[in-house]
Amino acid sequence: MEKFQYTITDEIGIHARPAGELAKLSKTDTKQADAEKLMAVMALGIRHGQTINVEIDGTDEKTAAEAVRKFFEAKL
Repeated sequence: MEKFQYTITDEIGIHARPAGELAKLSKTDTKQADAEKLMAVMALGIRHGQTINVEIDGTDEKTAAEAVRKFFEAKL
């Protein structure tokens, strides 16, 4: 299992567009949400300045963790 923390820097937080993109990115791979589910991610209500814990589990978890980290840095 790969784990990392990320602090949201987007002024709006995780809103519909990046949540949808994250759901698409996660399809191949607490308060918790299954990142494959757009509404579950939105329901977390993650805001600017909050730090989130990310856990990725699967056969390609290292590659997936790097992809998610890069996504956060570029979009959030």
